[in-house]
Amino acid sequence: MGVTSASTGFQAETRPLGFWPCLALVVGTLIGSGIFLLPAQLAPYGWNAVFGWLVTIGGALCIAFVFARLAAAIPDAAGPHAFVGNAFGKLAAFGITWAYWIAIWVGNAAIAIAAVSYASLFVPELAETPIVGAGAAVALLWLLTALNCVSLKASGGFQLVTAALKLLPLLAVILVAALVLGGGGESQAPPFRAEEIDLGAINAAAAIGLWAMVGFEAAAWASRNVRDPARNVPRATLYGTLVVGLFYLAVTTSVMLLVPPETLAASNAPLALAIEPYAGAGIALLFGLFAAISVTGALNGLVLVQGELPLQLARDGALPHWLGKLSARGLPVRAQILSSALSTALILANSSRTLSGLFVFMALVATAATLILYLVVAAAAIELQRRNRVETSPALLITAGIGILFALWTFYGAGFEATGWTLALIAAGFPIYGLTKLLSSTRPAADSPAPPE
Repeated sequence: MGVTSASTGFQAETRPLGFWPCLALVVGTLIGSGIFLLPAQLAPYGWNAVFGWLVTIGGALCIAFVFARLAAAIPDAAGPHAFVGNAFGKLAAFGITWAYWIAIWVGNAAIAIAAVSYASLFVPELAETPIVGAGAAVALLWLLTALNCVSLKASGGFQLVTAALKLLPLLAVILVAALVLGGGGESQAPPFRAEEIDLGAINAAAAIGLWAMVGFEAAAWASRNVRDPARNVPRATLYGTLVVGLFYLAVTTSVMLLVPPETLAASNAPLALAIEPYAGAGIALLFGLFAAISVTGALNGLVLVQGELPLQLARDGALPHWLGKLSARGLPVRAQILSSALSTALILANSSRTLSGLFVFMALVATAATLILYLVVAAAAIELQRRNRVETSPALLITAGIGILFALWTFYGAGFEATGWTLALIAAGFPIYGLTKLLSSTRPAADSPAPPE
């Protein structure tokens, strides 16, 4: 007989995600399509890009440390929603969870299209006829939704496989750079000159890199499904963030050393360009395949998260009660269906548009909304220590303070357009929140989740 968790309402044996699937969730969500393009986007910054990566990785690790410590201190909490709720109240928890949920399903629409875009290298009809590509994106989205509605164990296994596969091309680039330069090959990067290191260029490079580091919070949101969350969620969050950050730094530097900066900046496939002279012309197709696998793995991780967010809001009385019901397997099927339906509507509504416009929209909304999450969770860590709800720790206070400064700095760098979209999306949720509270005012609040259907 398993031990029943007060926060989940179902047997602990049904928590399907151990440490490795949890780590794969973090790594798989972090590594999407970004790393396949980032070296070209960072090429104009030269060696400033390396320092930019160090800033981004350091800031992300500070915030990841905050998430990890809060997850360890409050292991049965429903992730960031509960962290913020305990610190600032239900209204604040609703605001950050609502904004993040919208960012997730908007992002999932674009990520599904991105996966199909890479697949069009092998099936050109997907790109030649917009409605065909949109239909394929919808099909992929619902296949992964079905997987997460049927078995989180199977979804975790899928995440492990895709996370392992997506590391192969990154390792290949690092290995080729090591062999070429170690064998006496000449570096294509400009010589390092200290006088060319510029704070403004470092800031710009760090802002570009931040988009690729968004997602380390996935394990915290999914903690309801993780075995021994007090141990596995913090480890997966910190190790995953560190591993991906170091991979990104190594890959970007390796490509920069193998390809002249002016050639790299104009490339649409920088990783393939870097190793094509050593592996043959067909390498571009192979990297296209790995990119499609990478994006699909990221989409699977975000599909898992998208079901948890409405579930938590419904349990907190902020969304209709029926969204808080679980299936017989303990899965938020209703919340999953709602989220994927919204993504589907967005894909179909934009089926005649170019991908670039949709990607810009996704990046602006998802990044800004996630930065607000990081900012508020870091502030919550300080407030929870002030109230003695979390054991006071100098390390947590310092990293939370750095996390707040980092989030404010990068949020400013995201621009006013992203700020406007994010604030508008948050504001749109409060009438729904108020209406739900009004309609449920005559019903006693449920402290425990709704039972399985």
